[in-house]
Amino acid sequence: MQLQNPTILYFLLLLIIPILVHLFQLRKFKVEYFTNVKFLKELSVQTRKSSKLKKYLLLFTRLFLLTFLVIAFAKPYFPAKDVKNANNELYIILDNSFSMQAKGKQGELMKRAVQDLLENAPENANFSLLTCDENFWNTDIKSIQKELLNLKYSANTFNLTSIVNKITTHKTAFSKDIVVITDGVGVADIKQNTESENLYFIIPEAEKKENLAIDSVYIVQTTDKFYELGIQLKGFGKEFKDVSLALYNQDKLVAKTVVSVGKANKTVNFSVGKKDFNGYASIVDEGLQYDNTYFFSISKSEKTKVVSIGSTEKSNFLYKIYTKDAFVFQNFELSNLNYNILEDQELIVVNELEAIPQALQTTLKSFFQKGGTIVFIPNSEAISSNSNNFLSNFGSVQFSEVNSVQHNITNISFNHPLFSSVFESKVSNFQYPIVKQSFGIKNAPPTILGLDNQQPFLSVISNDLSSVYIFSAAINKINSNFQNSPIIVPTFYNMAKNNQKTGVKAIAIPSDNSFITETTIGKDEILSVENSSEKFIPIQQILNNKVKLKFGENPKKAGNFVIKNGNESIESLSFNYNRSESDLYALNTNLAKDFKEIDSVKSLFDTIQLDRNANPIWKIFLIFALLFMVLEVVIQKFVK
Repeated sequence: MQLQNPTILYFLLLLIIPILVHLFQLRKFKVEYFTNVKFLKELSVQTRKSSKLKKYLLLFTRLFLLTFLVIAFAKPYFPAKDVKNANNELYIILDNSFSMQAKGKQGELMKRAVQDLLENAPENANFSLLTCDENFWNTDIKSIQKELLNLKYSANTFNLTSIVNKITTHKTAFSKDIVVITDGVGVADIKQNTESENLYFIIPEAEKKENLAIDSVYIVQTTDKFYELGIQLKGFGKEFKDVSLALYNQDKLVAKTVVSVGKANKTVNFSVGKKDFNGYASIVDEGLQYDNTYFFSISKSEKTKVVSIGSTEKSNFLYKIYTKDAFVFQNFELSNLNYNILEDQELIVVNELEAIPQALQTTLKSFFQKGGTIVFIPNSEAISSNSNNFLSNFGSVQFSEVNSVQHNITNISFNHPLFSSVFESKVSNFQYPIVKQSFGIKNAPPTILGLDNQQPFLSVISNDLSSVYIFSAAINKINSNFQNSPIIVPTFYNMAKNNQKTGVKAIAIPSDNSFITETTIGKDEILSVENSSEKFIPIQQILNNKVKLKFGENPKKAGNFVIKNGNESIESLSFNYNRSESDLYALNTNLAKDFKEIDSVKSLFDTIQLDRNANPIWKIFLIFALLFMVLEVVIQKFVK
């Protein structure tokens, strides 16, 4: 025990006062007995003894009263156990990602955490609160009460490492207590950055982890009058009950069915009219709610523009793939090439040119930068340096010497977008196409089709906007039988396919990908993206008759939107929350193994106060002083 005001103890010298008074009252007197009261001698002796006892009792009560009173004013206390961290600053990290929408024993995990903070955080306690998308620095619970009550679930994934790094770089003269409130779903392990940090975890647990989500919507096939849509349901957990699945266009019910999901994922097909579609699919599920609706848009099909540059003889196979019903296909000999039409194309095939003029290289480089797709097929008789000059416009990939040994095309990247919807299962024993001569490739980009010598046959250089598909060998009928292989059709068809025109438009938020809209705007005009509840202006870049849009963290809420130039509607577009939070079984059980785990927010503040703050006990001494005061009154009244 220590004293805050030890000098007050000098007042204990006042204890001599009741002692002196007591000694004065206990002076001895000589007793003379008169004959008429002698018979009362025994009674008088007894009374005198009682009076003496009463005075002793009063003396001790007064001494204890004064002693406890003086000690109470000296403010005794027990020192804190953790004195070193007594001045630490408190930082609370609250996970408000969609997985915290799961229900625990007392309701939704995030809302329960917010309620615990409001109920248990001391009003005078300063702290900083950080969420997936908001920061409240150096505040208190009263100042952010309204913000906490209105806190929404965030489309941003909970990146614990990034938030902790943000706190670590926050300048302060004190050490830091960092408290993380998260369910641990999809959260990577973290290491303590510095010795000046104390990391605590509060990990609420969902009572029910089973969840069913609409994972994606895509076009299975297109007929003259209808789209056949595939709606992919994905289940996380054990067996599921039958669910109701509805399809809406412009908030009007188009179709509805009951789906038996069972244990496996399920794809449900719907046929809709071949016209503009701007709606959503929806299920009723007992799990998370954010992934029960999937918004998507389909624009009326437009023919894709494709140009091939090469000899007519070597380009004949492309006419069979790029048919008139879905494509506008043209082939030009290099000598007859119309450069003016290249910017309007969506795919350009450079087909076995012996040399690529510098003017064409410059045009194709600009075409790539503005969102176009290029397919490069080398000429087996050309010098590799001619091809390398062209390829250097798009990256570091280079051709090496010609390999004249025949090789089979044996490897297929089934997960690549070109083939993701082509094969029902992985095929390993198909009739392999061959190539007689092929170029080796240095600094090879990702392989789509590979040779049996582990060299790429078809690879791709991609960014969020454009792609350059590179063949390592000529595919004419003399050098290869690839044109006779069934795989050539989906390969070239999907390279030309533009999902923005012929597929489902559904962008995940937040997104770093770019979106191309075909419109012409002036220098002072700005495109906006809006619906009935939200409007924002994306980052935009004018590309001749197109505009490249980047959305970043916008919009804040999933839904169907329209791209507008002023009051003019350009095209429909839909946004959905990323499904990365849907699997509640993907929790990191080892997240807090190297740190201290606390049961609740209440336990957190109780622990900090008990361990970090001194424990004053002056009230106890004051209570004892009052008890002895009462005891003195009792003695005065009842002891004779």
